[in-house]
Amino acid sequence: MFYRDERLALFIDGSNLYAAAKALAFDIDYKLLRSEFMQRGKLLRAFYYTALLENDDYSPIRPLVDWLHYNGFTMVTKPAKEFTDSQGRRKVKGNMDIELAVDAMETAEHVDHIVLFSGDGDFRPLVEALQRKGCRVSVVSTIRSQPPMIADDLRRQADNFIELDELREVIGRPPREPREDRVALHQSAED
Repeated sequence: MFYRDERLALFIDGSNLYAAAKALAFDIDYKLLRSEFMQRGKLLRAFYYTALLENDDYSPIRPLVDWLHYNGFTMVTKPAKEFTDSQGRRKVKGNMDIELAVDAMETAEHVDHIVLFSGDGDFRPLVEALQRKGCRVSVVSTIRSQPPMIADDLRRQADNFIELDELREVIGRPPREPREDRVALHQSAED
């Protein structure tokens, strides 16, 4: 539940939201996401958190990060750490939970409602602390994936749970045609 006159802030755990949307088989249009929540209240800030591989020549997430930065999102990034596990596999670690929690606590005194895009159960104490400061907290994730992407205790702690799958029509990007279909479509249009 949202009130038109309440001040909102969005906190997006980038990797968690990406995984949830991927599990539901859709891509998020962040321009539509921002517009949707601007209609639900007075959106003061939209934070997006992600770790980046700094030493790669090309990071697949870099175009998204740049676009978000130029289109009204407050980007919070840090270098991801690469390591090799005991089986010799290359792993990447880049947890942004502390940065998100600190920013949310600092923002709490300036907003009425915080929307957290994450299903990570580690955020339950944060949600509880924000509520003690007088903020309402909505959590956006999904229970429709297998397994569910939201921790049960986080969902119970939130004032409001928003099923990501129910936002698909409002914030989802239309599916792109496979490349072969687009080529065939253009060729038939030329005939």
